[in-house]
Amino acid sequence: MSKDPEKVVYFVRHGQSEGNISPVFQTLESPLSAHGKEQAKRIAERVSKLSFEALIASPLARTKETAEAVSAATGKDIEYSELFVERVKPTRLNGKSYDDPEADKLWKSWENSLYTPGLRAEDGENFDDLISRADEALEYLYTRPEKELVVVTHGFFLRTIIARVLLGETLTPDSFRKLQSSIEMENTGLTVLKYGERYEGTSWMVWIYNDHAHLG
Repeated sequence: MSKDPEKVVYFVRHGQSEGNISPVFQTLESPLSAHGKEQAKRIAERVSKLSFEALIASPLARTKETAEAVSAATGKDIEYSELFVERVKPTRLNGKSYDDPEADKLWKSWENSLYTPGLRAEDGENFDDLISRADEALEYLYTRPEKELVVVTHGFFLRTIIARVLLGETLTPDSFRKLQSSIEMENTGLTVLKYGERYEGTSWMVWIYNDHAHLG
């Protein structure tokens, strides 16, 4: 019989943002849409029924607003961490129209760098940066003293964490691309990771992925 997990982390993707529904490359300051605010209220109500000791969030506007709804419903203070921000786009892309030819060219170059070790597009994060940050984020959560935590973060970066948990050191650029293109995540979807004893020792495992029953 398996033992109780040493750590449980409830990951929440932020509510729908204005940037999610606008024909431009999302800015860091993009707030929640009206629909996103309603989603945030629903996930906050759901999280209020969980037992957890710390609330951590990316400091970007859309995650901050979502975390504030959770904080209001649970009474937990928010700790902000840059570890859980979304993949960092080249600065020149922020706010540019999808129809802008130069922006489209830079986007494609940057997207290629997300799946190619050593390749970089201006000041955007690349494959090496993302995998390193995912590892750092998992180590940070593991070393936290709390047993149960809630983390409000972003879709692409959360899928990066999932990829690292599922494939570990066998993760390749090709498998990373395949995973990112093959699974989606609903705004305010709930994903749960546990750390504890497994058949092959202690490790992280995916317990729940993208549960959004609260939106039904």
